[in-house]
Amino acid sequence: MKDTVLKPEDYAEPNCPLCDEPYGKVPECRPVPQKRIIEKMDEYMSRKDYAGAERHLLYWLEEARLGYDLRGQLMLRNELVGHYRKTGNQEKAFENGEEALRLLEELDFEGTISSGTTYVNYATALNAFGENEKSMELFEKARRVYESAPNTDPSLLGGLYNNMALTCAALKRFADAGAFYDRAMDMMKTVPGGELEQAITCLNRANAIEEEQGLEAGEHAIFDLLDQAYDLLKQPHPDVQDGYAAFVFEKCAPTFSYYGYFMAAQELEKEAERLYAGN
Repeated sequence: MKDTVLKPEDYAEPNCPLCDEPYGKVPECRPVPQKRIIEKMDEYMSRKDYAGAERHLLYWLEEARLGYDLRGQLMLRNELVGHYRKTGNQEKAFENGEEALRLLEELDFEGTISSGTTYVNYATALNAFGENEKSMELFEKARRVYESAPNTDPSLLGGLYNNMALTCAALKRFADAGAFYDRAMDMMKTVPGGELEQAITCLNRANAIEEEQGLEAGEHAIFDLLDQAYDLLKQPHPDVQDGYAAFVFEKCAPTFSYYGYFMAAQELEKEAERLYAGN
């Protein structure tokens, strides 16, 4: 006698071997723990463990991909852009930047603060590798987002203006660079621990003055900025993680050395080594 009872295999779609969900069914999102990922990333960076940081990010990117977590993928792509910028890998920085832009569109996040952060991250990488025109296009998109959004964190605006100034200087738009450096300084004065970012802005501005005017003509302004940067770096920074402070000291030391502030450069390098060793 023919069995007329419908069984699951008679009507259910077979499961996909990759996601274990029926074909045609939208898989359930399994979010990755973004906060824990960032905290662990901070630990790696506090020890300058770039290889460990890369393994960490790539592991969680795969978890986010398998879990259909598009938001998690966007966060991780942004982190990878910054990581590969710091380690000098242009190809992978750009690859992850383009993928982050694609995810913004897929998530319909364009125009959100998340999109502004993504534009800034990728634009900073483009600037670092000499793609200044495209970098400025993305910075302008980020600026429209940040300046139009209510209650944008001042640290985001400060970072944006500082990076826009760098790109303007690279494009020989020195008047625009100066205006953005002024905005960056004003914003970071309102941020706890913003002295480190202000110091970076001072040193970047000194470099721009030399490029525009020459060392002899710009000497007075350059040395004033170096003194200001040193005073800012020497202040206590209780609101800043040791790993980030070490990164800033290490980043600033070569500029002091270039302009003949050798003792200041050595002091910053030693402090950076001490902070890294403590982590």
